[in-house]
Amino acid sequence: MDISRSLSKRIPFFSLLFLPLFYAAHAEFNIATIPFNKGYYPLFGDNNVVRSSDDKSVNLVLNQYTGSGFKSSDLYNHGFFSAKIKLPSDYTAGIVVAFYTSNGDIFEKTHDELDFEFLGNIRGKRWRFQTNVYGNGSTSRGREERYYLWFDPSKEFHRYSILWTNSNIIFYIDEVPIREIVRSEAMGGDFPSKPMSLYATIWDASNWATSGGKYKVNYKYSPFVAKFTDLALHGCAIDPIQEVLSTSCSQKDDQLESADYASITPKQRSAMKKFRQKYMYYSYCYDIIRYPIAPPECVIDPVERRQFKDTGRLDFSARRHRHDKRKDQVSRMRTYEDQDED
Repeated sequence: MDISRSLSKRIPFFSLLFLPLFYAAHAEFNIATIPFNKGYYPLFGDNNVVRSSDDKSVNLVLNQYTGSGFKSSDLYNHGFFSAKIKLPSDYTAGIVVAFYTSNGDIFEKTHDELDFEFLGNIRGKRWRFQTNVYGNGSTSRGREERYYLWFDPSKEFHRYSILWTNSNIIFYIDEVPIREIVRSEAMGGDFPSKPMSLYATIWDASNWATSGGKYKVNYKYSPFVAKFTDLALHGCAIDPIQEVLSTSCSQKDDQLESADYASITPKQRSAMKKFRQKYMYYSYCYDIIRYPIAPPECVIDPVERRQFKDTGRLDFSARRHRHDKRKDQVSRMRTYEDQDED
């Protein structure tokens, strides 16, 4: 079967432009998974946390009564946190599915956090998502980036992963890195440094998630189900108030930093650049209204900078002028979709 023809039935035309680079970067990570009861427990909405009979998968359900979530049993000093996720389909406006690490329940005013947040949408529009990084309670210095996906995340499972080491943070979709933050002295406490737990949740965010709250959750389409499988936790479980790290944590940090997902290959870096050029529509690094001086970890690309407005949002008119006729058609398609959604 012609793979391009088969895929074109399931994903938009402009996504096909990214496929050659995606496949070049795609190589399955060597990841050991664990059953739910070996690493997690229900966080809220217990009756809506539905585990499979073999305990290798779990569904999180949102209905008119409650959302739901689960949490790792331990906190981790650095780690690789990963799951294959399939998002709800149909009308999903107002819904947020989150997969993230945090220690906000312990360090209320100085918490750290690393987020994947998937933002639902009205029927016929693509799921959008954002990543965010908080360090040492720096909620006034959020590091949001927003993007589209090159596939429909409600059709099949895809792996979403967060790598957090002492020196860098990488967000992955499948085996494609989509964002990297490299630690620098200038970041200071803004680089997450305290032990964190892993969370997964689904909840009603009608007041902001879709077009600033214009579109609400419509429970006529409920229940909304987010499916998780192939759960992975790699890192050193630690007591959050322990002042001296154990030798085993140092060893596990070394193992973490030598894993295949701890470094980005040239092909992966090229795929990451392509992803960010085609699918990122907001970056805090280019939001000079919020940050007249870009935060220290930002690497400003002068060419890329011209594609963004002062608000950090993509300037579609500037992008159109830079593309040939075929790509210009793709850009217009995306412009109309964004105007509808925002």
